[in-house]
Amino acid sequence: MLRKSFAVALAFVTLAVFGLTGAQAGQTIKLGFGDPPESDQGVYARRFKEVVEQLSKGEIKVELFGGGALGTETEMLQTTRKGTLDMSLVFSGNAVPFVKELGTLTMPYLIKNEYDAVKVTTGELGAFWNETCIKKGGFRILGWVYSNFRHLTNNKRPITTIKDIKGLKIRIPQNKIHMATYRAWGANPVPISWPETFTALQQGVVDGQDNPYIVMYTSKFQEVQKYCTEVHHQYALQFLSVGERSWKKYDDKTREILTRAGIEAQQYNLLFQVSEASKAKASMAAEGVQMSNLTDEDEWIKRAKEKVWPEFYDFIGGKALIDKVEATLEAK
Repeated sequence: MLRKSFAVALAFVTLAVFGLTGAQAGQTIKLGFGDPPESDQGVYARRFKEVVEQLSKGEIKVELFGGGALGTETEMLQTTRKGTLDMSLVFSGNAVPFVKELGTLTMPYLIKNEYDAVKVTTGELGAFWNETCIKKGGFRILGWVYSNFRHLTNNKRPITTIKDIKGLKIRIPQNKIHMATYRAWGANPVPISWPETFTALQQGVVDGQDNPYIVMYTSKFQEVQKYCTEVHHQYALQFLSVGERSWKKYDDKTREILTRAGIEAQQYNLLFQVSEASKAKASMAAEGVQMSNLTDEDEWIKRAKEKVWPEFYDFIGGKALIDKVEATLEAK
């Protein structure tokens, strides 16, 4: 069933790409991202680079800067908006300071599965996020990175019930919704920038963190974390951004190449995620991380929806936006 649903999902993002020439010659585009080059962000970035350079027949070069080499994701998005950085790959939660509506995508338990993740970023909703980012944020979205659910790791104890998380210090990104979610569960959330997360875990500044399997494994968290629990509160959605200031400088052919490459990389990343997430999980387990599942996730869902959702309706632009997303996801 999962693979059948992905066959349908891919119909949303599949776009044939053919040789396109005539782009502005001699361009070099710099693309920054926060995760390691081996991560799903890195996979997306490399595929984007390959397609752009192939379609432009070498007239456009793409330079990749991974691992937070150009700053945090929020910093990179800011420089992308200003036009001093051409493009950046950014977790949707890190873009909320610029476009509050993107906070919708971080609401706990809104996205229930991989198919929802694709549906919420394509079609009418995909166009809505892009138009809103252009209007309010000064950047546009060229493609999405599907990083799967953010599962929970820690160094204290196995977590199988909501009582087990009480009092644990959990690293979170700079996101108010994320913080409120962990507080609703009884944990002690601690905002820490991504480049500092590994060291914070290693030195015991925090007990744990949450991230998708591929991100955790390529970031070597299995070296500093003992326990992992599957928690399906948030499907990590990231996107490739380009500032409007930069976009307006490109000619039509360059824009067409970049648009097609963004979608091609999105499709490629989705296929990568389907095949590689389970491998990353198995590798973490093989290296000694104890894997657990929740026995009471209904309670986690209840607390999140009853305590967190109402608190942030205004923050994301109104309850009507949540209703719109839910209606879209529930539609056949």
